[in-house]
Amino acid sequence: MTYSIVFSSRTGNTEQLARAIRSVLPAGDCLYFGGPDAAALAADRLYIGFWTEKGSCDEAMAAFLADVQNKEVFLFGTAGFGSQPAYFQAVLKRVQANLGANNTLVGSFMCQGRMPQAVRRRYETMLAAPDHAPNLEAMIENFDRALSHPDAADLSALTRAVLPAARD
Repeated sequence: MTYSIVFSSRTGNTEQLARAIRSVLPAGDCLYFGGPDAAALAADRLYIGFWTEKGSCDEAMAAFLADVQNKEVFLFGTAGFGSQPAYFQAVLKRVQANLGANNTLVGSFMCQGRMPQAVRRRYETMLAAPDHAPNLEAMIENFDRALSHPDAADLSALTRAVLPAARD
């Protein structure tokens, strides 16, 4: 079965996941590896990766997903803000909504991803304001937790999720 790995990666986190997927699948079956491109659609299965923007995927990936027809799809992504499975499932559901009903979702995976330092600096500036949001301290703690992600455990969990899907 041929496959393509298509990803959008603003900070390198999702690209790291894409490279991990490529490392465990048969190299000779890979037709495409890179950003959203119609060339990827020639494969039987698509591994589609995204970074989370406003609770879903970015616009370029949403447009690509809308063009996917009659394919097996494995979705994977990273999110800087959340680290809870329920949040990840909600994001995956919103991303999946961009796919047509004639596609088959064969698996999915999400993990936390590090964010640019500019985000933490913005939080710190906001924290200095006397009327800052009450959850700002928690947002800074989440930022700090995300710095190591995706980590070895994330990559291992991803490859464990991909391999059963690859055998189907």
